[in-house]
Amino acid sequence: MARREQLSDLQIAILRVLWQEDEATVARVQEALLADRGLAHTTVATILTRLEARGIVSRRTQGRQFVYAAEVQEADVRRSMVSALTERLFAGDPAALVHHLIDEGEIDADELARLRKLLAKRKKADGGRDAR
Repeated sequence: MARREQLSDLQIAILRVLWQEDEATVARVQEALLADRGLAHTTVATILTRLEARGIVSRRTQGRQFVYAAEVQEADVRRSMVSALTERLFAGDPAALVHHLIDEGEIDADELARLRKLLAKRKKADGGRDAR
């Protein structure tokens, strides 16, 4: 995502279906989200049309249906949205975000151990310099 586009929870849910299935019709997306969201077919179609207008998804015609595919990678969306959150809430300081997560108990001991391993791996890859 070249632009820092913010996506709603519903838009991300729809993209997750497309990332998981590579491509899907409106009916398939609706079916995948039905249990959690109970969305009307027209709601899903409208959101997909808006995402297409923004270049986030593409569509092709298959018979009488549109088949949609994501044009953005999940990692790019995550990176963009975390970056925007960090800018907005933590003045662009990622350490402040991590500090907040630790202080608020959002990260448990197992996750801290996993983070320590990731930091050590990153430090090794950076030639021993502290990871930023």
